[in-house]
Amino acid sequence: MSTQEVTLRSTLAGFTAEGKLHTLSVWFILALRLMIGLAFFQSGLDKVLSGSFSAAGYLQNAPPANGSPVAGLFVAMGETPWFVDFVNVAVPWGEVFIGLGVIFGVLTRFAAFWGAFMMLLFYLGNWDISHGYINGDFAYMLVFLSVAAFGAGRILGLDSYIEQYDIGGESLIERYPWMRYLLG
Repeated sequence: MSTQEVTLRSTLAGFTAEGKLHTLSVWFILALRLMIGLAFFQSGLDKVLSGSFSAAGYLQNAPPANGSPVAGLFVAMGETPWFVDFVNVAVPWGEVFIGLGVIFGVLTRFAAFWGAFMMLLFYLGNWDISHGYINGDFAYMLVFLSVAAFGAGRILGLDSYIEQYDIGGESLIERYPWMRYLLG
């Protein structure tokens, strides 16, 4: 087995962070991708198969009961019939498709963005800071962001093949560089 360290360096707003990443880390990045993908897929599939998922009660009651700082927004969403209808489809099917995208490494960054967005909403809706500001919803959001940042779809995922798809002598990613924000 061949392993080595890779130096990472990033500058943001004039501050530079630097560190070394062991090449064995690729397996842990893959494990994070598969874990969060499977968790989301299973959660969404359970909701879809039950056929009884409804967000209305949660939106109207849970955030005010737990003291969420955005409780009013959740209540307004819960009192808007068309929005509740949208959420009743978007949450279960969104979890299924985000999970599948992340598991198979297809449009991984796109899927991870929406997964992180959903986890942010769950974090705000499930507000509980009795043990601090960090909870499972927040941790899952960070896992999704890590999956996106590491381009985890390129690790035994289909994004690595999609990026190299030949279009007129150029790879897809060379021809359409903006696709880097969706793939990887």
